[in-house]
This record gives sequence, structure tokens and C-alpha cells, in this order.
Amino acid sequence: MDPLEYELMYRVEDHHWWYLGMEKITRRLLDRWLPVKSQLRILDAGCGTGAAMTTYLTDYGKVTGVDLYPLALEFCRKRKASRLSRASILDLPFAPASFDLVTSFDVLYERGVSNEISALREFSRVLTVNGRILLRLPAYDWLRGQHDKRIYTNRRYTKKLVRELLEQSGLVVEHLSYANTFLFPLAVLKRLGEKLLPAKDEQSDLEIRVGVFNGILKFILAGEAPLVVFPGLPFGLSVIAVGRKAGI
Repeated sequence: MDPLEYELMYRVEDHHWWYLGMEKITRRLLDRWLPVKSQLRILDAGCGTGAAMTTYLTDYGKVTGVDLYPLALEFCRKRKASRLSRASILDLPFAPASFDLVTSFDVLYERGVSNEISALREFSRVLTVNGRILLRLPAYDWLRGQHDKRIYTNRRYTKKLVRELLEQSGLVVEHLSYANTFLFPLAVLKRLGEKLLPAKDEQSDLEIRVGVFNGILKFILAGEAPLVVFPGLPFGLSVIAVGRKAGI
């Protein structure tokens, strides 16, 4: 990822509509699939600048963050995170069955991840039996845009592809859904505009200033939470999956 993107993420994660809306969706998923008020051992694989691991994930247990990039870990420390490890998600420095939950939010798509199945098998290795993984990934390769260049996207996903990757990694697929569905038409128009009138410089979606609409957009995205959890949404800008490590 472009180093400028880490700095931008750190500055906006606490108030940007997309992050706050996705937090609401993530909480609803965790509340459905995990024991209530459980003190889990959680690994945030590809923790980025640390917003998730230092805020809402702590409501579910003790969180460890791992990221390959020193700059990302520096921002995590600014958020007072202490349980951190610098490592690739392809080679996690943890013993088998070390965690009850692995979260990975928009990580597997990056060019630095050479093999998603290898990463998912590492996630499975460090999970306890019946431990769960929660994935979020960008959807649809045809939606590539300037933002994907900025964050070094290798590919975008469909539900079918995510299911195949989880099953090939030996994980049981418990739930699959798209998210960010209500705003999907606006995103399609934006991407089409980028193709017709390409910008001179790569631009991050996080740089788009929405001003007074931030709260409205957050409300729209957060409103999808019960639909993402059940029964699931048929299309959207993100794919969200819950997988489980089955017993032998």
C-alpha cells in the first residue's frame, strides 16, 4: 500500500462514514456468530493503522495485531496498541490453536499477498477447533478504479470466489454476503467516470470530502447491518465472509 494511504487512514478512521458503517456491520456479525461478552483471543491479521484492534474488537476479547509494514505498526502504537507483531500473514509467528477468532479486513486482496490460500491456511492453523475467521474484501474486478491503484489491489472478489478459497483452505463457510449495497449505484457511476475522464494522479477514495453528508452516508451503510447478517445481500462493494475451523 502507498505509505500516504496509511497516514490518510490513520487520520480518518475514527470519523469517516465508511469505517463507522462497517464497524456497525462487523459488530452485528460478531454478535451473531460469537458467544455474547466472551473473552476471546483475537488476531487482527493485517491490522493496518490499528483502529479496529484498539476500539470495537476489544469488546470481544484480547486483541493481537500483526502487520508486515513498520509504518502501519507505528500508527498502531500511536493508538496505544501494545500486542503487536511485525510479520507476513503468509507466515504467522504464533503457535497452532493460539486464537479463537481471526479477523482480516481488506488485506488478502493486496499485491503483497502472493497466495490467498496459503494465508487462509495460516489463519486456520492458528485457530482453535471451531474458531472462526471474519473476512472483508473488495468486490468485483470490473469495479477497479484510481483507489485500487493507490492501495495496490491485486484483485477484487465475488462471493463465489471467496467461498472457493475458504473451502480449499479447509474452512467451513458459515456465512457469505455482499455489503455496501445501497450506495452501489453511486460507486458504479464514480468508477465509470474515472474510466471516461481518468485523473492525472492516483486518488484515494478516502480523500473525497463529503462534508455534511458524512453522517447520512454512515447511516445508510450502517442500516445494512441486519440485512448483511440475515439473509445476506445479493451484491455490493464488499464481500464479507464468516468461516469456521472444523474439528478433525
